[in-house]
Amino acid sequence: MIWRVAAWFFLSACVTWANESSDQLMAAGVKEFTAAYKAWDGQRFGAAAELFRQASTNAPGSGTNYYWLGAAEFHHMLQLRSRPASPTSTLAADAAMDAALAALETAVKLDERHAESHALLGTLYGMKIDGNLLRGVRFGPRVAKHQNKAMEFGAENPRVRYLLGTGQFHTARRAAAQREALTTLLAAETLFAAEAQRLGGPLEPRWGRSSCLTFIGRTYELLGQRAEAANYFRQALAEHPSDHVAKEGLARVVERK
Repeated sequence: MIWRVAAWFFLSACVTWANESSDQLMAAGVKEFTAAYKAWDGQRFGAAAELFRQASTNAPGSGTNYYWLGAAEFHHMLQLRSRPASPTSTLAADAAMDAALAALETAVKLDERHAESHALLGTLYGMKIDGNLLRGVRFGPRVAKHQNKAMEFGAENPRVRYLLGTGQFHTARRAAAQREALTTLLAAETLFAAEAQRLGGPLEPRWGRSSCLTFIGRTYELLGQRAEAANYFRQALAEHPSDHVAKEGLARVVERK
C-alpha cells in the first residue's frame, strides 16, 4: 500500500514537471516564432518548431502545442519556398509541409473545434493540389472539410478569414472570384484590427495581419486598382519591412503608373 501511494506521488510529480517544462518551452517557442515572423527568418522558424516539438513530447495531450508546431512548420515551409529554388530547399520545404500536416492533424484530433488548425489544414491541402486535376480529386474534399470546420468554429477569427481569403485568391480566375477573395480578406482585416485592441495571452496567436494586408494589395492589383494596391502594400511594409512580396508588389504598381 505504501509503495502504491509513493508511486502515485512520484507519477504526479513527473506529470507536474512535464507540464511546467512544456509551458516554458511553449513560451520560448512563441517568442522565437514571433521573432522569426518579423525577420522572415527560416532558421528561427525551425528553432521555434523544435521548441514546440519538445513541448508536444512533454505534453502530448495538448492540442495547442501541436497547433503551434504546425504553424511554425507551415511558416518555415513558406519561408523556404520564398528562396531561390534548389533541390535542397525544395526537399526541406516538402519536409516542413509534411511535418505541418502531421502536427495539425494531431491538433484537430485532440481538439476538433480548433478553428485555426482546420484553416491551416485547408490551406496546406489546397497547396498540395497546386492546379493538378488528379490531386484535386484526392485532396479537394479535405480542403472543403477543413475550411467548413474552420468557419463553423472560428468565423470571427481573423486568421481563419485570412487563410480562407488566400485560398480564394490562389484559385480565382475571373474578376468576380477575385472580388469574392477581396471581400473575405477585407473582413479579415477588420477582425485583425479588432483583435489588436485586445490584450492576448502568452500562447494566443497574433500572426497574419501584415500578410493579410499584402494579399489585399495583391488582389487589388489583379483587379487593376493600382492606387489601392499600393496603399495596402505600404501598410504591409510598415508593419513588416521584411515582406519581400509586398516590396515587389509595390514596385510593380508604382512602376506601372
